[in-house]
Amino acid sequence: MPPASKRKSLKKSRRPAQSARTRGDGWSIRRSAGMRLLAAKSLAELRWLVHGFSTRTGGFSALEKQQVLNLGFTDWDARDAVTRNRDLFLRALGGKDSSLVTLHQIHSDLPRVVAGPTNGSPCRGDALITAQPGFLLGVQTADCVPILLADTEHRCVAAIHAGWRGTLARIAAKTLGRMRAEFGTRPQLVVAALGPAIGRCCYEVGPEVAQAFAGQFAEAVEWFDGPFARLALGEQPNPLPWLTMMPPGHEPPPECVWLDLRAANRWQLIDAGVKAERISVSPLCTACRTDLLFSYRREGKRTGRLMAAIAIRGGKAR
Repeated sequence: MPPASKRKSLKKSRRPAQSARTRGDGWSIRRSAGMRLLAAKSLAELRWLVHGFSTRTGGFSALEKQQVLNLGFTDWDARDAVTRNRDLFLRALGGKDSSLVTLHQIHSDLPRVVAGPTNGSPCRGDALITAQPGFLLGVQTADCVPILLADTEHRCVAAIHAGWRGTLARIAAKTLGRMRAEFGTRPQLVVAALGPAIGRCCYEVGPEVAQAFAGQFAEAVEWFDGPFARLALGEQPNPLPWLTMMPPGHEPPPECVWLDLRAANRWQLIDAGVKAERISVSPLCTACRTDLLFSYRREGKRTGRLMAAIAIRGGKAR
């Protein structure tokens, strides 16, 4: 668990906590072998692909006296358990004939194109793109935004990992740009799904993040709760600290704001040309729903990793 100060901070919420509901408009949940998988109905309608967003339920990893579906090679988990979890996840998705391709994620703006078999060692980056059947593209998250894209004209797909740094660097828009360059993708014919991620209700960030977003996006004010305008300008709430009457060395902590990462990425996709009605956004907050999802912000280092995955049907990769 995070330290007491962080736990106290997490209790602050600008919006009501998530209910026990596990799906929203445009989303479905499927149970398989003790697991629960989330799917965007807009992607499920495309019969030429498979996709899914994992949850923590089921699996072979032991965490806090529970069996969970951890899909990341974390320090606390056995490699064999994670490998078995991944095999289970692939079978549940219907991608058992596909080769799972993942990344060494670095919170960047770097998309990678998968055109042939990999050597088994993940490359560095934060998005994967392919037009080849048989490759299941997977990104891992535990609060960051997982984004899946499908070009319905040229039948190419992408999986994106977008934390605040990747969002700031426009990883979603740059992935679309790479799809256009490689395959002729037209954004207006792309279907997008943004999976479970930490919500505005729980994602508290500092002044430096507010300032960074304000410097990149005129629309950023719409993605934050709290004193965004003041923090974005670098203004101090009290320019004369002695007026707080607090003892030396006990100045009040800096003010914070709450960021909606999914709203920021949704805006980037629309700004890049994707139609709003073709974008599905999961309502689930990872920090609110640790009964169903993993959250690094809520649980600390001893948590698992979710996976969002997408593949083009067609058998094993050549």
